[in-house]
Amino acid sequence: MDKIGIFDFGGQYCHLIARRIRDLGVYAEIIYEPSPDYAGFILSGGPGNVSEDDSPQLPRKFFNDVSVPVLGICYGHQMIAQSLGGTVEKGKEREYGKKIATLDTSSPLFKNLKQKEQVWMSHYDQIITLPSNFENIGSTDSCPIASYQNPYENFYGVQFHPEVKHTINGDVILDNFLNIIGCKREWKLNKWIDSKIQELHSAIGSKRVIMAVSGGVDSTVAAALLNKADIDAHFIHVDTGLMRLNESFEVTNIFNDLGTENLHVVDASNRFLEKLGEVSDPEQKRKIIGNLFIDIFEEEAEKLGDFDFLGQGTIYPDRIESAEPSKHANVIKTHHNVGGLPERMKLGLIEPLNELYKDEVREIGTMLGLPEKFINRHPFPGPALAIRILGKVSEERVSILRQADAIVTEIIEEKGIYNTLWQAFPALIPVKSVGVMGDKRTYEYIITIRAVESVDAMTADWARLDYEILEEISSNIINRVEGVNRVLYDITSKPPGTIEYE
Repeated sequence: MDKIGIFDFGGQYCHLIARRIRDLGVYAEIIYEPSPDYAGFILSGGPGNVSEDDSPQLPRKFFNDVSVPVLGICYGHQMIAQSLGGTVEKGKEREYGKKIATLDTSSPLFKNLKQKEQVWMSHYDQIITLPSNFENIGSTDSCPIASYQNPYENFYGVQFHPEVKHTINGDVILDNFLNIIGCKREWKLNKWIDSKIQELHSAIGSKRVIMAVSGGVDSTVAAALLNKADIDAHFIHVDTGLMRLNESFEVTNIFNDLGTENLHVVDASNRFLEKLGEVSDPEQKRKIIGNLFIDIFEEEAEKLGDFDFLGQGTIYPDRIESAEPSKHANVIKTHHNVGGLPERMKLGLIEPLNELYKDEVREIGTMLGLPEKFINRHPFPGPALAIRILGKVSEERVSILRQADAIVTEIIEEKGIYNTLWQAFPALIPVKSVGVMGDKRTYEYIITIRAVESVDAMTADWARLDYEILEEISSNIINRVEGVNRVLYDITSKPPGTIEYE
């Protein structure tokens, strides 16, 4: 099977490149060293400056010795040019967001595209002069060299990001690059299931797994995969007191429907609320929750007998945003099941889905026979409502947010738009505002509504919900949830924001 190697230079979109290549039927993986095993290479973007001594680099011999096509994206685009004799400097202005690029459609990289295409930029530095034998094949109004090619040595580069959905025909560009390479399209998720089952048998054998299940898609698909692999596993659901309305009851029903006998529900709500106490820093909250999760799993493991592994539903975006797999990435936020794990953890870690994105996980779930309604369930963060309450967490604030969350879900399901949204949820802003209710002055909390459209959570657009729906959500929250007198709607995309608030 042909493979593409994606060099990780610390860009938050690095794994998204691999995701897009897999979508196009070719296996891609993240690498840090060159190898003859790959049919082609893509050099990712990154936060560094190619002119700085400590910036990520490839050995110069890579460019002399490589005999397969190479595509540079953003930082990778600049690095190829500078390494081979071009110059890179600060641009006259930054380019962030949507831009219109003028492309040379005679290039095989831009086959089947229009001369004017919408692309997504995220840079300040740019190429000023190209190396010899390189041709300029793209520009924007503020970036004269937005793309190049060297057809003699099969080097290509784009300053913009074809891997994000905001580059409208980015998949066409990546597909063209695979055609330049001549890749066979042999990557299939059903083959991944068979391979993963063999891998689990090899790694676990007759040893025992205690599996964390929140009731979300990721952990439940991971649990179903362990079941299919006939692994000796017990499944633990911890009620943290930070869950959605009736969450633990619904989790029990889901696992009963799956025919799972080894589900154990642990009520630890008082412990979590006590530990969070006066903590307001989001990273500290995540780490507290991660540590306490592991404490509880280890306690349950001792009660149930000897276990060797802790299973989790960690997926690629969790690891990316925690900067766990990258030498160069900046941490966006620590996921409690990645960067929040304590170093002294006694159990080995099994994460069957940690190479997959959310839509791949959902496809795997469908293949494993999970019900469609469950597969399409919106993502819910591991730290639960604790990171949708900005600042300190209290029992009162959790209760307010839990009721608001149930109302949002109820209304978007009634309106038939639940499956059109990636996520829709309220968050509590720990600021009180003045209002008037029943001819009396009120001084109560603010709720903000977040609804986004996305494919894989790496980028997201705010959803343009009808005013009537927003009005109904606002009216119901204010009338039915005591302690709230104002509702706002968040119109921030990702980037620059994240989907969750903390």
